[in-house]
Amino acid sequence: MTMRILYITQWFEPEPIVKGVVFAKVFAERGHQIEVVTGFPNYPTGKTYPGYRVGLYKREIWDGIVVHRVPLYPSHTSSSVGRILNYFSFMASAALFAMFRARRFDVVYCYPPITGGLAAIFAGWLSRRPFLIDIQDLWPDSVVKSGMAGTRKMEKILNLICNFVYRRAAGILAQSNGIKTRLIERGVPSDKVSVIYNWADELAAAPAGLADLAPYGFEGKFNIVYGGNLGRVQGLDVLVRAAHLARQRAPDLQLLLIGDGIESDNLKQLVHQLGAENVRIAPGVPRKMIGDVFAAADVLVLHLWNDPLFRITIPQKTQFYMAMGKPILIGVEGEAAEFVTTAGAGIAVPSDNVDAMADAMVRLSQMPREQLNDMGRRARDAYWRTFSLAAAIAETEAAFQGAIEAARSEIV
Repeated sequence: MTMRILYITQWFEPEPIVKGVVFAKVFAERGHQIEVVTGFPNYPTGKTYPGYRVGLYKREIWDGIVVHRVPLYPSHTSSSVGRILNYFSFMASAALFAMFRARRFDVVYCYPPITGGLAAIFAGWLSRRPFLIDIQDLWPDSVVKSGMAGTRKMEKILNLICNFVYRRAAGILAQSNGIKTRLIERGVPSDKVSVIYNWADELAAAPAGLADLAPYGFEGKFNIVYGGNLGRVQGLDVLVRAAHLARQRAPDLQLLLIGDGIESDNLKQLVHQLGAENVRIAPGVPRKMIGDVFAAADVLVLHLWNDPLFRITIPQKTQFYMAMGKPILIGVEGEAAEFVTTAGAGIAVPSDNVDAMADAMVRLSQMPREQLNDMGRRARDAYWRTFSLAAAIAETEAAFQGAIEAARSEIV
């Protein structure tokens, strides 16, 4: 069945997003019509990207996909007021735009945050089109854990918003079994939730020969690399402290944190305070170049705060790291760590444990190269067994078709 899909997402290319233009292009290649409603790019720094200026509307074509950009308040600081304006300004703009466009489509698909679901609801009052909401992390839990001021006071309101969206959604796509379980505990019917794992950008998860690696000082070092958002919940100070501690036993060990985010300056200050000469912090690079950086690493590392919320989520970089075919050092407990250790693809340590992280760094640096290579091969093999773009698209397509057929049967 050919479908017409309206995709509402606050973030889209050139911003880093799993379900971006590659996701949309695959649907188009399968014969479906898909258009995107998004904001003007500003994530993760909160600053509008070069070449863009927030306006009332901008139409673009990204690799053949029609992209409609609507206004929003750019922000990604620790200010709760700024974040509220960011989320709800996009919600209002997307709702207004979708109200007059949704009738042209069969289904509306909303990517996080949950406020995109509100936009779909408002649009649905006129269009009567079903919508599905994608859940990558749980609100209000993740908002409260972000450390922004005033979030505790907003928790009840956000919980009401989430429940409002869940009740009206035709379907919910959860990125992990843990999230599905938590949603069911909150009263969402189990048959309304489908678990569809994220995938890696499979084209980007390979060296392309485009990046200049000289500034990172990789040569002659055992390089442990983190790439992504330098935010609070990542707890990257643990990696900095661990690398500094590990250097006493592994003098050639180097940690590279590459990315942007609200903790960037704090991390640089911590490196200076510790005198951690084996830690480098570098700005993010375009997605087409990150494969070069990761391919030059000996180990890829990720970490999140020790919190029950993160035990039921699978950080998006888990899939990307596995697709890169590199050993993984993971400081995350729960479902993500189980994927890595069950595959024999790396080492898992408890979150927020500097000593355990340092010990694991040293252990990996002392492993024979053949053992590290075996870990990397197992990581890549596990990715193709469990996560892949093709499998996720087929499952998502089936969810869309089910929602459309159910909506049509109700009208009849």
